[in-house]
Order: sequence, then C-alpha cells, then structure tokens
Amino acid sequence: MNIFSLFTLCGGLAFFLYGMTVMSKSLEKMAGGRLERLLKRMTSNPIKSLLLGAGITIAIQSSSAMTVMLVGLVNSGVMELGQTIGVIMGSNIGTTLTAWLLSLTGIESDSFFVNFLKPKNFSPLLALAGILLIMGSKKQRRRDVGRVMMGFSILMYGMELMSGSVAPLADMPEFTDLMTAFTNPLLGVLVGAAFTGIIQSSAASVGILQALAMTGSVTYGMAIPIIMGQNIGTCVTALISSIGVSRNAKRVSVIHISFNLIGTAVGLIVLCGGNAIFGFPFLSDSVNAVGIAFCHTVFNVCTTLLLLPFTRQLEWLAKKAISTEDKPSDFAFLDPRLLRTPGVAVSECASMVNQMGALAQASMNLVLDQFLQYTEAREEEILANEDKLDIYEDRLGGYLVQISQHGTSADDNHTISRLLHAIGDFERIGDHILNLQQSAKELHDKQLRFSDAAREELGVLTHLMQDILDASLSCFREDDPIAAQQVEPLEETMDCLTDEIRSRHIRRLQTGECTIQLGFVLNDLLNNFERVSDHCSNIAVSVIEERDSHIAAHAYLHDMKKNGEFAVRLQQNLKRYALPAETAEPAPQSVEE
Repeated sequence: MNIFSLFTLCGGLAFFLYGMTVMSKSLEKMAGGRLERLLKRMTSNPIKSLLLGAGITIAIQSSSAMTVMLVGLVNSGVMELGQTIGVIMGSNIGTTLTAWLLSLTGIESDSFFVNFLKPKNFSPLLALAGILLIMGSKKQRRRDVGRVMMGFSILMYGMELMSGSVAPLADMPEFTDLMTAFTNPLLGVLVGAAFTGIIQSSAASVGILQALAMTGSVTYGMAIPIIMGQNIGTCVTALISSIGVSRNAKRVSVIHISFNLIGTAVGLIVLCGGNAIFGFPFLSDSVNAVGIAFCHTVFNVCTTLLLLPFTRQLEWLAKKAISTEDKPSDFAFLDPRLLRTPGVAVSECASMVNQMGALAQASMNLVLDQFLQYTEAREEEILANEDKLDIYEDRLGGYLVQISQHGTSADDNHTISRLLHAIGDFERIGDHILNLQQSAKELHDKQLRFSDAAREELGVLTHLMQDILDASLSCFREDDPIAAQQVEPLEETMDCLTDEIRSRHIRRLQTGECTIQLGFVLNDLLNNFERVSDHCSNIAVSVIEERDSHIAAHAYLHDMKKNGEFAVRLQQNLKRYALPAETAEPAPQSVEE
C-alpha cells in the first residue's frame, strides 16, 4: 500500500458520505410532513415508538437525521421527552440496514443472479436509471427517486473504492501488527467512538470496518468493541444539534448517549467476563463484512431489549442530568434544526398557521361580543391577540422563506406558497378586528346606541361574518378546494348586504331617524366587515390555487361569478341571510341609529 492507496481511501470515504447524504436527503424530501404526522400519532407507547423509529430510519437511511429531527421536535414542543425514547432505540436498530446492504459486496458465487446482487454489478445500472429520471422527468417526485438511486450508487462506488484501497494491507505485516493493538477492548471502543465522532456517520465507519475486514486481518474480538464504540461516536451529531436548544431538547441527546453508554458497558462486561469464564473461541476468528453487519445488528437489538423496560428510568436520568426547566415559549416551534427535514418543517408551519387562523377567529368572536356588552378585559385580550398575530406573521414568514431554500419538494413548495398568502391575510384580519374594537370602544365611551332596526341588520351581518370565517378556516385547515368554492358566494353576499344596509342608512338619515355621528361608526363597521370577508376569499382562493398552479386568482374569481352555479348559491345565501323588512313608520328623531 502506497500514498495513492491512501488518497483512494479518502476519495472512497468522500463518495460514500456524499452518496449517503444525497440518498437520505432525497428520501426525507419524498417523505415530507408524513414523518412528523407519524411521530405525533404513533408514539403513545414504547413498542409503537420503537417500530416507528426503526421504520423511519430505514426509510431515510440516516439515524443522525432522525436524532436531529427529534431534538427539533422536542424543542418545538411538538413531542414530549418520553415519546422520543422508543424512537431513539428503534433508530439504532434501523441504522443496521446500511451495514447489511454494504455486506453484499462480499458475495462470492458463480451464479449470475447471485453475482447480480453485488452492488458493484447492479449499481451502475441503478445510476443510469437514476440520471435518466433526473434529466428526463418533469415530475419532482420522479426526480427525487432518481436522486435516491444516484445517491445509493455513489455510496456503493465509494465502498468499492475503500475496499480496493485497503486490499493491499492484507499482505503488510505492519498492518497485522497494528491490528493486534485493537485486541484491547477498551482501546477498540475508544477508536470506534473517536473515528465515528469525527466523520459523524456510523454508516461510514461501519463501512470502513467492513472494508478492513475483507483483508482477513480483523477478528471478532477486534471488531465487536469497535462496533460498540461506533454507537457511542454517532451521539456526537445529537450533541452538536442540542447546542442552543431548550433544556428539554438537550435531554434527548442525554438519553441517546445514556442508551449507547449503558449498552456498551453491559456489552463489554458480557464479552470480557464471558470470555474469561467460558473462553469464546470465535473471538479469534477472522470476521467478514456479513459478520460485521451481524454483530452490529445483534448489539443494537440486545441493547434495545435490555433497556426497553427501563424507558421511565432513562427519562428520569435525563431529567436529573439536566434538572432546570425552561419557560415555555409560544414560538419555540421555529427551530432551525427542523430545516434539515424540510417536509417536517413545512408540516409544523402549516399547523402553526392553523393556530394563527384560530386566534384570528377567537378575536373576531370577542370583538363582536364587545358590541353587545363592552368590557375592559375583553379589550385587553383582543389587543394581546393582535400582537400575537403580528409576531406569527413576522416569524412564520421568515421561517417559510428559509425552508424554501433547503430543497423542498413540489408539493411542499405549493404548501409554502399557500401558507405565505394565508399568514398575510390572517394578520390583516387582525388589523380589521382592531378597527372594530375601536368602533366598539367609541360607542361605549360616548354612550351611543344603534336603533333596534340597525341592531337587527347588524345581527344578520354578524352571523354571516362568522360563517364566512368558519368556512374559510375550515377549507384552509382541511386543504379542501371543494369547500373553498363555498366561500366566494358568501363574500359576494356580504357585499350585497353591506350595500343594502348603507342604502337603508341613507334613507334613515334623510328622514331624520339617525345621526351623522352614528352613521360614521356604522360605515366603519361595514367597511371592516367587507375587508375581512375579502381576506377570507383570498384564503379560499389560495387553497384552490395550491391544487392547480395554472389558476390566476383574479381570472378565477371573474370566471366563477359568470358561472350559473355561483348565481344559484348567491340567491340561496341572500334568502338565508335576508335582512329584516324596513318599518313603514318612521321612528322619532333621536341620538340613536
């Protein structure tokens, strides 16, 4: 082995890490927000969490990404600390699949079909199929599949380079002498932990160990402690990701480290103690790539089976290690660690935009109550909600822009566009609610009161306003374009009613039934109701646009209003929200509207 073999080894490691990154990122993108939804639903007990952790890690081929995702979700308040323990255990099992895939390089047979299973034989065809999908497909999902294929092929090519570069070591007595130093289990653990911690990839370190095993110079006694150390070294990623997060999120990394340290300690005791008592003859046998994968799997499965009954104790240990609690934050969900899994980040932002909409709806109900019975406490709550809506818009808008810069899928891009439109509309609804609050305050402070006729008309308008807001929030929350089509006829109904109320006001003004002062207040109310309904219409149209990117909002609304079905719905709404008939006899002139 010469210096060029070392260069080849480094190049092979680079290809391996790059291929692993491309493959895992593409798989994460394809999974999208489904990962986050699964984590929320299926972590009710340790067994479900275990299976889920193993499944997701197998799907995205990265235990590090899984751990970082958990840190981000706990930091956001989406998951509780106890829900992550089973997922972490399952993730350690799921990551063993990579070692089994890499072990295919050691297949030896004269059979064509068996040889075809060797990555160096089928990965070129996989790479060709992948590049054709990337270059020839117009659909983003197919291009992502192509990137997964390319990533896997590059990964396997890197493995072949590493195996080829270390092959001459088998004939070097110096290498054999060096490997005998690893007969000390503690040294093996330290070397495995240090190397994995440096490259931050247990898959890569296992791959290198498998490549070295193909020289025939590595025994089971050397490999097993190194494998144990690799599990400890992979915790470095969790430690780095926990910098700057809440204390509860830091406990995720504590649990991960505790799990692997306890497993390694028990494993060393069993290995060394059992060998001293019974003398394990297999420890001196040479290990191959399949043996490495087998030992890796057995260690992780046994550690999981050992510690699964003690999940509560692991949680207690983490809380003891980091005992101080953080103050809860309403906006902790904006965790930059979730940007590593854009689909999860988009899903979480969608959830928070729904909360933003619910907050705007709650404020609308509060301000409508102000016109019935004004209270100072209700005013403070409305003002506080408006401040929250402003913060939501500012932080969510910036965060969504960041997500879009991290390689999102086509579906996620459409969702981001819908969310960006929605947060602006929700914030503007909050502004109009604040205007309504000022009108209610003016009526209260000046002891003004609308007439019975005006109050009945505003009651109908209030009912319609609540229904429009309910319909727009419902279609947005469910992402339902069919339901979204019901909003525009309601918005048009609002326009018709406000026009009619203005006409009635003018007639009452001409007959001296009302005052100009109350007329100004009434006009402000009508204007703000119209503006809120306009924003509700915008929200509904954004839902429709997400499903069909070719739709232009103004053109869609213009064509929709020409549709006969729209006219039918409008007439139905006008009957449903009919204003009370005007009184024939004029009321005596007073200060009331």
